[in-house]
Amino acid sequence: MNMLNCFIPAFAFLFQEAGTSRVALMKNAALNPDLSKFLVIGALLFIIGVAGVLTRRNIIVIFMSIELILNAANLNFIAFSRYLQAYGNANALAGQIFTVFVIVVAAAEAAIGLGIVIALYRNKETIWVDEIDLLKW
Repeated sequence: MNMLNCFIPAFAFLFQEAGTSRVALMKNAALNPDLSKFLVIGALLFIIGVAGVLTRRNIIVIFMSIELILNAANLNFIAFSRYLQAYGNANALAGQIFTVFVIVVAAAEAAIGLGIVIALYRNKETIWVDEIDLLKW
């Protein structure tokens, strides 16, 4: 029993150090993200969107990839707006205003794009981009 009393302070010291371990630091970083994390997520969304536009042949998937690109831009606008608000910049709301404009443009693009897709499907009966050749002579 005497030997067990010797180990208890050592275990208490180990559990006390667990609060500043790498896991705790990573948890704190995940709960309090900084600007770089938002920019990395925005860059990943943008890359996925560009890859979808360049590699897919389905026009619906291409429109969805364009929406991913616009959402990546929105995420970057909001991240920089939040970053500038933290430092008291006068133009801190500009990113949020740009985001509203991008959302309006995306809604218009979706409505017009859907109308074009429906018209093309009625004429050519396909949604594959490489089979749509209405502008060829």
